[in-house]
Amino acid sequence: MNGIPVGILGTGKYAPERRLTNQDLERMVDTNDEWIVSRTGIRERRIAAEHEATSDLAYEASVRALAAAGITADQLDLIIVATITPDMFFPSTACILQDRLGAKKAAAFDLSAACSGFIYGLANASGFIALGTYKYALVIGADTLSRITDYTDRNTCVLFGDGAGAVVIGAVPEGRGFQSFELGADGSGGEHLRLPGGGSRVPSSERSVAERQHFMQMNGREVFKFAARIMGNAADEALRKAGVSKEEIDLLIPHQANIRIIQSSLERLNLPPEKCVINVDKYGNMSAASIPLALAEAVEEGRVKDGDRIVLVGFGGGLTWGASVLVW
Repeated sequence: MNGIPVGILGTGKYAPERRLTNQDLERMVDTNDEWIVSRTGIRERRIAAEHEATSDLAYEASVRALAAAGITADQLDLIIVATITPDMFFPSTACILQDRLGAKKAAAFDLSAACSGFIYGLANASGFIALGTYKYALVIGADTLSRITDYTDRNTCVLFGDGAGAVVIGAVPEGRGFQSFELGADGSGGEHLRLPGGGSRVPSSERSVAERQHFMQMNGREVFKFAARIMGNAADEALRKAGVSKEEIDLLIPHQANIRIIQSSLERLNLPPEKCVINVDKYGNMSAASIPLALAEAVEEGRVKDGDRIVLVGFGGGLTWGASVLVW
C-alpha cells in the first residue's frame, strides 16, 4: 500500500451477557443440539438485553479499543460503524456513537456491507490515514441480529448472535500494518441473503409485518456455496497483492459464520487449525462484529504477536467479500 503505513493501535470487544444455547432453541423450534453443532459448530450465541441497541454494543467495544490504543475520543478524526442493524435509519449509528463518546471533531458514518462490513470499513479508514487526511480513526463492526432474526425459522434462527468489535487505527512503523485489501461484490446474488421489509421498496405496513418481511431471509445452500468459494479466493488475492505466501501466514481470522466454511478456508490455505481463530461455537454469526471481536479476543489471549502476518477474510450479504493482510 502507498502512503503512510497504517495499522491497528488498539482493539476492543463487547458481547451481551445473555446466552442463548442450543438447548434453549430446542424449546423454541424443531431442532436439536447435535443437528446444530454438526452443521454449524455453534453451541451458543449472545443476545442483547431489551435496553441494548447496536450503538450500545459499539460504545462498549469502542471504549475498550480507545483504552488499549492510549487514545482519547477527542483525538479521533473519523468513526465508521459497519452494521446492518443500525439503531435507526438516521441519524447514523456512528453519529449516535460519536456524541456518546464525546468525539467532537470526528467525521462519522455507517457502512453497509453485511458480514464483510468491518473489512470494508478498515479499507476506507486506512485510505484517509495513508493520505494524511486524518490521524486516528475508530472502526467498529457491530450488529444486533437478534432483532431481525425470525425465531420461527429453524434454518436461520440457530445461526445468529449479537456483539461488537472495534479497532483504533493510525500510523505505524514502516513494514507494519495493512499490506493489502481485497474487496468485492456480486449483486446478482443479493436475493440469497436479504431483509426485504422496511426500505423504500417494501415500506413498513401491516401487510409487510404480517408477511414477516422485516426478518432476514436466507437461501442457505446458495450462500454456503458462495462462501466456500469466495473466502479462499479473497484470501489468495489479498496475499498476492501483499506479496505474502500462504506459508508465511501466522494467523487467519475469518468471518465466523459456519465451522464448515472456516474449515474449507483452512484447507484452501493449507493452514492447521491452530493458526486460525475460531469462536463461532461461543458467539454464532455476528455479521460485521465477528471478525473484529475474534481479533480482539485473540489479542487478549496473547495469540497475536509483534511482527505476525495476519489474514482477515469474510463474506456477507450483497453478496460481498473482503480480505486484508496485515503485519502486527
